[in-house]
Amino acid sequence: MSNDSPSSSSPSDQPTPASGPIAATPLTRAVLEIDEYASGLGWDQPARLFALVDTAQLRSQEPGLAAQLGLDSEEAAAPLTPIEQDEIPAGTPLDEFLATIAWPDAVAGCALTVERQMLPPSAEASVPDGLDDDALTKWVAAHPDRQEVRMTVAVLRDGARESALRLREKDSAKEVLTGSALVPGLAAALEATFEA
Repeated sequence: MSNDSPSSSSPSDQPTPASGPIAATPLTRAVLEIDEYASGLGWDQPARLFALVDTAQLRSQEPGLAAQLGLDSEEAAAPLTPIEQDEIPAGTPLDEFLATIAWPDAVAGCALTVERQMLPPSAEASVPDGLDDDALTKWVAAHPDRQEVRMTVAVLRDGARESALRLREKDSAKEVLTGSALVPGLAAALEATFEA
């Protein structure tokens, strides 16, 4: 994460079903690849951070790592390769952790996948006033209309953003919602990792 090369675990190692949505851009393709990888790990997983590297650059500058990741052939290689980083320390608030990251120049972007509970807009009016973060989390967790969602958010150095949302109750690649403005707060926090 600091000035080291990206580590060597990649979602590309996992098979991607052909039945998933067709990606419009390289960033959308990377987000969907990470979402599918996270889906294969199951639910109730910790947050996962990924470096996004230019695949062609990776092949030319780090041929050994590219071969290890199965990217030594130009056939069907995605323009961006997600590479999973070290585990996020347990108990560390995500915003504090992200504030410690500085990416090397070889990293074109980054992505994060995280699970959260959310309420439909109809339930937001019933949130009690004055709850701190812990109390609010407990209140949402006990609400009968809560939904579990996995959010995968990615940003590039140039400011491009993409997100994928997968509801636990609709856990299918065909049900994944994508868009650049779905999780703006998390996207802004990821962008800030490139400002250091």
